[in-house]
Amino acid sequence: MSIKNKRIFMTGGAGFIGARLCERLIDSNEIVVFDTLHRNSIVHSKIAKNKNLKMIKGDVLDKEGMRKAMKGSDIVIHLAAIAGVDSVIGSPIKTMTINYVGTSNALEVANGIGHIDRFVNFSTSEVYGSYAYKKGEEESTNMGAVGAARWTYAISKLAAEHLAHNYYKEHNLPVVSVRPFNIYGPGQVGEGAIQIFINAALRGKDIEVHGDGDQIRSWCYIDDIVDGLMLCLEKDKAVGEVFNIGNPKCTCTILSLAEKVIQVTKSKSRIRFVPKPYVDVELRIPDIDKIRELLKFEPKITLEEGISRTAEWYRAQRRK
Repeated sequence: MSIKNKRIFMTGGAGFIGARLCERLIDSNEIVVFDTLHRNSIVHSKIAKNKNLKMIKGDVLDKEGMRKAMKGSDIVIHLAAIAGVDSVIGSPIKTMTINYVGTSNALEVANGIGHIDRFVNFSTSEVYGSYAYKKGEEESTNMGAVGAARWTYAISKLAAEHLAHNYYKEHNLPVVSVRPFNIYGPGQVGEGAIQIFINAALRGKDIEVHGDGDQIRSWCYIDDIVDGLMLCLEKDKAVGEVFNIGNPKCTCTILSLAEKVIQVTKSKSRIRFVPKPYVDVELRIPDIDKIRELLKFEPKITLEEGISRTAEWYRAQRRK
């Protein structure tokens, strides 16, 4: 399926990933972004005033507002969510409500249109819990302990995944869910270790590392996940599937990441170890064999190159 001359509706489309996906799609399509604009990455982008972009300030809990805005859409990309550990811990009820009820509303409205080509549902790698070493999509997910606020996000996303795929099974809504693994890059807003580390390094401030910094992550550059998302939109084999999207080749400890940021930016920042204020993820490396085999996805950007590109973007923002 070629993505041209489509009306694409994106909840949460003003966010980091949504903005970059908009950039990839906007020349050949009409894009409607439905977003609270709490985190607005589009404002920094080259497409902010593009004639093919329509921005609507709206909330996914407003089903009727969404129904009006989604009317006539061919593709729905549902990114809207409360995300980021600090935000989730501070507002667990809001997290659960927006992430699940908001997804329910988006699915119901999209199903009512009757001619949707694709519904892309954003889930999370958090569904794999604290320890995830190359876990495949068909393996068991981890719901975490009740009362640990961090897992509210994972549970809300996992429940939304089940609902989305039941819409596929019962109503033949062409759903595909994606589970991103630690995405970073130019334009990132909100939380995210790499952008926090880079901003500290560019200012010569201490880089704070939680605990001993021995937590292991795999980092995926924004252009690579957008490549994966385009395949999910274009390939019929994606329908009805769940895909991990990440870059297992870019795996390191948080301490090593901080050291690499200092090295790449040539910063004089020092690393400062601070207590972990919440339950942390100790190991998270994706298995991307499924998306490789079905959709021919392959991430390309090395960690050094990604950090360099990201740092240059933040340098440019500081010069403005």
